[in-house]
Amino acid sequence: MNANVMTDAAPAELAQALVARFGSRSVLAEPADTLRYRRDWHGDVEGSAVAVLRPADTAEASAMVRFCAEAGLAVVPQGGNTGLVLGALPTSARAHVVVSTERMNRIREIDAADFSAVVEAGCVLGAIKEAAEAQDLFFPLSLGAEGSCQIGGNISTNAGGINVLRYGMTREMILGLEVVLADGTVWNGLSTLRKNNAGLDLKQLFIGAEGTLGLVTAAAIRLVPKPTRTETAFLALGDRNDVMALYALARRECCDLLSAFELVPPEGMMLAKEADPSLVLPRIAEAPAYALIDVAATGSLDLKPLMERFFELAAERGYVVDGVLAASEAQAADLWQIRDGMNEGQARRGVHLRTDLSVPPSKVAAFIEEGMREMARHLPDCLPVAYGHVGDGNIHFNVLPPPGLAREERDAQMLLAKKTLHAIVDRYAGGISAEHGIGRLKRDDFATRRTPVQQQVLAGIKALLDPADLFNPGCQMASPRDGSDVTVF
Repeated sequence: MNANVMTDAAPAELAQALVARFGSRSVLAEPADTLRYRRDWHGDVEGSAVAVLRPADTAEASAMVRFCAEAGLAVVPQGGNTGLVLGALPTSARAHVVVSTERMNRIREIDAADFSAVVEAGCVLGAIKEAAEAQDLFFPLSLGAEGSCQIGGNISTNAGGINVLRYGMTREMILGLEVVLADGTVWNGLSTLRKNNAGLDLKQLFIGAEGTLGLVTAAAIRLVPKPTRTETAFLALGDRNDVMALYALARRECCDLLSAFELVPPEGMMLAKEADPSLVLPRIAEAPAYALIDVAATGSLDLKPLMERFFELAAERGYVVDGVLAASEAQAADLWQIRDGMNEGQARRGVHLRTDLSVPPSKVAAFIEEGMREMARHLPDCLPVAYGHVGDGNIHFNVLPPPGLAREERDAQMLLAKKTLHAIVDRYAGGISAEHGIGRLKRDDFATRRTPVQQQVLAGIKALLDPADLFNPGCQMASPRDGSDVTVF
């Protein structure tokens, strides 16, 4: 059946037509086969779709998008499905398909002399990092989900992670893109040039667009020399309010070698231990907050004296009361597992409020203190967990409800927590999405904070590149094609 006569077909007919056109390996239609693509990462929300399309290459991806455009099927691009804002969630059994890039997982080229690589969108981030390291190179994007997230999703959400301090967001690591547009046309912008000032930089339109403007199928990425020396420290702060003073000292003493500076609350160690009882926690004094710090370098530079001097200065100034400097890679991995395991520990507690807030770095300590006071005042039975990338002002201020609440009461408490935190963020001239994106979860909150001019520009770009609202309707901005009845807070 021709795609252009399918607009009124039933979902089963649409699925059959897709299988007939692209084959059963490229099209999944049975609910049991599509379930993992229709659920969010935490399993809290389940959507629906006509089918899941899995192109093997760019040509097939182009043909699939063209077919969907003719058939009136909306396309929800999906990478590793590790996002936290429901940005890759299909919501309509009649009108949506998922296009998963998981089979497009080839590393097309690594050029060690050029410090660049060309990779397909479905490449798992961890696999890219391993391939780069095999040639003494380093791809610095580092996320807790790097064993399953895909580079196409990282690009579409402009992912952040722990190395933003030194290397920037994903946007700073992308040299070029290959994108399937709304009519199936392929835009090949896979240049590896560092300097190319020939007009508008079109790739920037698709980075952070969350699949609403096109389907990213490949990327040219920037690599750097592989660090040969790394030192990891876990420091106990005398007062949580000293975290920014400690960070400022670290920036001055460790200079551009500072790769990561993470705030870890004491609840974080408890949650990480819940997630992995075998995790070895550091022997360190109890404290109101901890800092997890990485410095890294290439060549013959000895980092240990630098870190020891930094620790001495921090202790002299009263910022730090105790600390552990990792004696091995294994111990460093355990320290970082505290940071990564916190997320899993929270997930095991069930549905909770997950935020991705940003404030000016100088306001981080004050923001956390005010947030804690407000949570204690309004939601004393909840567990607030504030942590994150303090050097760039990104705090994940999550709120875990007490166990045993009825769904309605739990959702009401989480909604109150979100509104309270957002009000504080607004007073601090902050942002509601530092690195996770908007998706569907934050769409309404995003709408209330857009200026009329911003709305006009965003809508104009969408109308130009995707006039039929083919790509990811309902993500970032409301759409009548969304069909979503998903309840989120």
